[in-house]
Amino acid sequence: MPLPTVIVPGYLESAIAYRQLEQSLQQLDFPTLTVPLRRRDWLPTIGGRPVTPILQQLDLTIKQTLEQYNATQINLIAHSAGGWISRIYMGEKPYLGRGNVKLSLWKGHPLIATLITLGTPHISQERWTRSNLDFVTNNYPGAFYKNVNYVCVAGKTIFGQRRRGSWLAYSSYQLTCGKGDTWGDGITPIEAAHLEGAENLVIEGVRHSPRSPGIWYGSPEPLKAWAQYLI
Repeated sequence: MPLPTVIVPGYLESAIAYRQLEQSLQQLDFPTLTVPLRRRDWLPTIGGRPVTPILQQLDLTIKQTLEQYNATQINLIAHSAGGWISRIYMGEKPYLGRGNVKLSLWKGHPLIATLITLGTPHISQERWTRSNLDFVTNNYPGAFYKNVNYVCVAGKTIFGQRRRGSWLAYSSYQLTCGKGDTWGDGITPIEAAHLEGAENLVIEGVRHSPRSPGIWYGSPEPLKAWAQYLI
């Protein structure tokens, strides 16, 4: 039987946006749950503050999923910021809690068989996110845990340019990887979405968010490209 699967929403996103993806995976016989986040759950993390509240909900969801399905491991599908949040969760170095008072630690990597990141910015030049991403990069570079199968999915959809229609992509790419004139999914450039040592995929025509118009990573066709890596 396939392993149960947990979806981690992207930054400022709620679980409801991933309902279709959840149903698609269930149709492939993967028992799937989404971390039950609401948009307001992200408010304490704004401005580069620690993402401890999200990590706590991720941990609770994973533990409940393991118990519900009597499993010892899960697949983790993480969208956007959910990808680097998942890498903190898997790690063994204390992570600074809310208010810079409480150190938190989850050591979750033995529970994760496969981590699939969808449009995750694994690097950033933006000062609000640097503290979190630098923590991940410095402590868990690349596909760090050999017992975890890392799959990093990027989109090749919009080339960033300083002109109408691609200005948002240009600005977002520049904030992420330091240059705007490159390919990405409209928010995350390809070079930021991949990790050294991972199975790195590029899918053409997908946009960053489940709320984007048209096709995104979790739409039925793109799903086929990365779902094959689930265990």
